[in-house]
Amino acid sequence: MSATPRVVIIGAGIVGANLADELTERGWNNLTVVDQGPLPLTGGSTSHAPGLVFQTNGSRTMSRLATYTVEKLLSLDVDGAWCFNQVGGLEVATTPERLAELHRRQGLATSWGIQAEVVGPDRCVELHPLVDRDQVLGGLYVPTDGLAKATRAVEALTTRAQSRGAVFQGNTRVVGIEQADGKITGVRTEDGVIEADIVVSCAGFWGVEIGAMVGMDVPLLPLAHQFVWTGQVPELVGRNSELQEASLPILRHQDEDLYYRERVDGIGIGSYAHKPMPVDLRTLPEGDKDGSAMPSMLPFTEEDFAPAWEASKKLLPSLQQSKIDSGFNGIFSFTPDGGPLIGESADVKGFWIAEAVWVTHSAGVARSVAQLLIDGRSEIELHGCDVHRFEQVQLDPAYVSETSQQNFVEIYDILHPLQPKESPRNLRVSPFHARQTELGAVFLEGGGWERPYWYESNADLVAQLPAEWVPPQRDAWSAKFHSPIAAAEAWKTRTAVAMYDMTPLTRLEVSGPGALELLQRLTTGQMDKTVGAVTYALMLDEAGGIRSDITVARLGAQTFQVGANGQLDLDYLRREAPADVQVRDITGGTCCIGLWGPLAREVLAEVSADDMSNEGLKYFRAKQIRIGGVPVTAMRLSYVGELGWELYASAENGQRLWDVLWAAGQQHGIVAAGRAAFASLRLEKGYRSWGSDMNTEYDPYEAGLGFAVSPRKESFVGRDALAGRSAETVSKRLTCLTVDDGRSVVLGSEPVYVGGEPSGYVTSAAFGHTIGKPIAYAWLPGSLAVGDSVEIGYFGERIAATVTAEPLYDPQMTRLRG
Repeated sequence: MSATPRVVIIGAGIVGANLADELTERGWNNLTVVDQGPLPLTGGSTSHAPGLVFQTNGSRTMSRLATYTVEKLLSLDVDGAWCFNQVGGLEVATTPERLAELHRRQGLATSWGIQAEVVGPDRCVELHPLVDRDQVLGGLYVPTDGLAKATRAVEALTTRAQSRGAVFQGNTRVVGIEQADGKITGVRTEDGVIEADIVVSCAGFWGVEIGAMVGMDVPLLPLAHQFVWTGQVPELVGRNSELQEASLPILRHQDEDLYYRERVDGIGIGSYAHKPMPVDLRTLPEGDKDGSAMPSMLPFTEEDFAPAWEASKKLLPSLQQSKIDSGFNGIFSFTPDGGPLIGESADVKGFWIAEAVWVTHSAGVARSVAQLLIDGRSEIELHGCDVHRFEQVQLDPAYVSETSQQNFVEIYDILHPLQPKESPRNLRVSPFHARQTELGAVFLEGGGWERPYWYESNADLVAQLPAEWVPPQRDAWSAKFHSPIAAAEAWKTRTAVAMYDMTPLTRLEVSGPGALELLQRLTTGQMDKTVGAVTYALMLDEAGGIRSDITVARLGAQTFQVGANGQLDLDYLRREAPADVQVRDITGGTCCIGLWGPLAREVLAEVSADDMSNEGLKYFRAKQIRIGGVPVTAMRLSYVGELGWELYASAENGQRLWDVLWAAGQQHGIVAAGRAAFASLRLEKGYRSWGSDMNTEYDPYEAGLGFAVSPRKESFVGRDALAGRSAETVSKRLTCLTVDDGRSVVLGSEPVYVGGEPSGYVTSAAFGHTIGKPIAYAWLPGSLAVGDSVEIGYFGERIAATVTAEPLYDPQMTRLRG
């Protein structure tokens, strides 16, 4: 083998060219880039990409990927011609609801370190004189946004990568992927086989076909998106040179699903206002060898654009003196959740994908993939981009098609953080679903699961709440997808007993002769304990970042049940498992009830003869019991901070388990409780949620989880990276805040100001029903101390908050251990 691996990149568009550049910059020079189209305009999405780069995103990861793309493209040129024109970005509001949303987006930008300001109508017109002042209520201005010249950037990146040894081959169609013993060996083209150790598919909307060559599901849907170029606009005549091309900010009119960019004396208009137009790749014409025909550019359907043209002339009156010069329906990639698809095949080692990546995030994604290949980790955490994040049901082509089309429809909609899918629904339901429906459960959706958030059957309890439990009136935004019934369910959990459906949480079975050794190696906790032990632990990457937090129950000498965070944990454990270890997802065949509250033991005593006293089942221990004749694995732990158990049974026994507990609990005031109450109670106990509160960018001590790192373990993944670190050495810390006014509820991702300067962001937040005030956890400087004052940005306002010692509830753990 050569000094560096033999790498073949499939796709020479903006992603493939960026990846070639990033890899060769790091010294990997045995690299070939192939594309079925001619170079440099290969006929893919890059060839017609409008190039608008708006960095602000609800995802911190996506914003950071975009920011790096801006920085990198700014550094490129081709013979003095720009690859990124930093004209700024302006999003305008024509409704009060949109203006409020722009204030929220300004908060997001601030959280992620992007300069942004909400401006009034006069400033909007000053920034973009073509805008009709009477149409707008305000706008969001980001001075570092701008225009990417994707085709020119590809030329610059290709030239640089070639100078370092990369080879680019156009008009080279991939017809197969060669493999042996589950490993990549080469790429088969119409001209022969190119030997390879690593293959990365950056084929864009053709990625589904490339993935299929190794049996990999690539959940991506090609959709056509309308774009037009206008003729000459009088107000733009003489404003821009051919080289400069644009000087006004890129513009978004989300209330009409439109965006705009200058091109010398004309305007480019992109529309998401039309119906979704899925594309069958089998119907696409083949591109010409000379690039004169591009398969990604379909004929323009004028009738679909007519409403967008009228809306455009209303916002930009000068267009009334212009006309549409040309248009096309360009193909782009959409996914079920709108995120990119990054990762290695679970079955064929060395086959990677980087698909559904738009120009906005192209350089950032390429750098992250290069870091994954060379260093084994990305400095920007990628759990929301990993192709293995989806549940199996979400990989079905019909699901991919429907949800991807819905993402197209909603791309500029104002979406609440808790906004559930309207369809498809009822894909996955727990065995308790019928009983929950009878109790008036209000279901939201996650991972295909129907999840009760509260129960209308508890509505009468709201009037019975003691004065100190009555929640304050919420503002309209935080009140969406919420109910004061959650306060009643939290009250009953703390004072009586409640049943929580924990079935949707991923459960894995790790078994076999090497199971203990595997878990010892991958986790921070001591797993070599007696049968029945339950251990909370972390899985870290080599740099000490938190890959996941898990709960591991040793159910037998060679059998462990792992409470995991989803399919990414399953993928990781399977990759790391040796031949003598089996890793199975047992979630669908099992169910779980969290029975919690000070009267939980009384309820269980009526339906089980097993000893559930402190001596019979200690805290963080598990054992097999029977409840009303149902075989159950009972684990003594609680994520709401009350006495009780997680009760696991096989799915076919689930409804019976629910009925037995429900009947026994009636005399003790039992209620069914939902995730809204659960979220409040977990934050009162300071329990972290992986993906929201921490990820690979943070270590255990920064996250306040140093207790989960066993000081006696001599070896585990990430241990060496933690050397010298402690809770006392951290520069940033996940910090507990309480809101001073006792009523203002934030929802997450809001900026936090220290001394008036943006210094961090909120991760999780809820109203603490037990303590009677809102709670927010936030990443903030480690120098802050209990009692220090901060402010949380919320829709353009500042909310005073205070750094508070945690946990806020039962710090002595007497309730849990009672």
